[in-house]
Amino acid sequence: MITFYNKKNDWFKVILISLLFSTVTTLAYASQPVSTLKKIKIGVIGPMKFGVGQQEWWGAKIAADEINGAGGVVVKGVKHEIELVKADSNETKSTTDAVNAMEKLITFDKVNFVTGGYVAEPVLAMQEVIADSKVIYIGGAGTQMLTERVAKNYNRYKYYFRNIHSNETMFSSVIFSLIDMEVEKIRTELGISKPRVAFLLDKIQACEVMPEIGRTLLPKMGAEIAGVWRTSMRADDLSAELTAIKASGAHIIYHFLAGPSATVFSKQWGELRIPAATAGYNNELPWKRHWKDTNGMCEYEVGFCNIGRTEMTYKTIPFFDKFLRETGEYPTDHSSTYDNVYILKEAVERAGTLETEAVLGELEKTNSIGTRGRIAFYPRGHKWPHDKVFGAEYDTQVGVQWQKGSLMVVWPDGRHVVGGLDDKSMIGVKYKGTVDYKLPPWMVEYWKGKTGK
Repeated sequence: MITFYNKKNDWFKVILISLLFSTVTTLAYASQPVSTLKKIKIGVIGPMKFGVGQQEWWGAKIAADEINGAGGVVVKGVKHEIELVKADSNETKSTTDAVNAMEKLITFDKVNFVTGGYVAEPVLAMQEVIADSKVIYIGGAGTQMLTERVAKNYNRYKYYFRNIHSNETMFSSVIFSLIDMEVEKIRTELGISKPRVAFLLDKIQACEVMPEIGRTLLPKMGAEIAGVWRTSMRADDLSAELTAIKASGAHIIYHFLAGPSATVFSKQWGELRIPAATAGYNNELPWKRHWKDTNGMCEYEVGFCNIGRTEMTYKTIPFFDKFLRETGEYPTDHSSTYDNVYILKEAVERAGTLETEAVLGELEKTNSIGTRGRIAFYPRGHKWPHDKVFGAEYDTQVGVQWQKGSLMVVWPDGRHVVGGLDDKSMIGVKYKGTVDYKLPPWMVEYWKGKTGK
């Protein structure tokens, strides 16, 4: 019988056993599931069955993939991986569904932070959930009420920051800047001294203040209101409204359409050859697919967007091109979740903890170059605390126009800035790659030689 046990090989046995133990231990750790790694969970909430939600998810996912690929979020020397949790708010149809989705993210999925959101009324309701739960939420929706709440009751609502949309005063200032550009073009090319502006607006909270702003600003431009039309976000036919706008003698349509009716508007505006330029917000206009969805009827349509393929910052074009490669689509306002994930990473790393109050304090100090400009938030004591700072070098937004099947940046053009925010900092700002705005040729043909109604 052969035996390996003797005094001479005792040390050999010890070494062999140690090596076997080390190998087994290494294999055990290597085979552990990813879920045992350190995680930072970020909820991405939005209407995921619609383009808005898709953009919010894509933007956040690209950022998370980049951050994780570069080593993750480092908290006091410990690497954390970002895990995204998708939540369908269904908010274009149901506020209740939106609230339930937010509650699930916090109570069941136990996320550390949330980003996303779109429609004013549901986001206001979701803001109550995060105020109760004390979870940081970098959200969207355009109503000023969201950050006015922060001003009025900071301790309750301080967990909300806005860095997807601008509030209605900010984006109205951009829209009226586009209108000012069009008013000048109408005067010089068509000889119409006092252009008329029609308002076509969704029946949502963010649109309530727009006609009132128009009554203040339009006379300063030498223009006037032709009428106000309100419509459902889900309207499937706007021909009656467009026909009435044409009959009103309007030369410009200020439109704010945040739902499925946006594509209907573009298609029917082009098909009916409505002799009025457009300026406003069309949720579908910045999408690459919009050209195909409207059979090219969106040609010459103008609207504003958070981003265009122009040098807003050194990050803009690389992000724009990467987004297009990975998704087949142009990034829109809602892909701002990309920047949101990055500023959360930076705030956590500065705080050195995931503790909410510490991260919140660092978010308030945000001063970061994003894909759309420098990101910073208005401080406590401002009328809109935790709203993103608007203006040159910060979030500026762009005006875009479909020209020959391509979406081109036409504003800022260095000249047309309306003082809705008493901010003249955009005068002289013109990003590389910006082109000249063009009136629709059928509009020129219709109004040429006429003085207007």
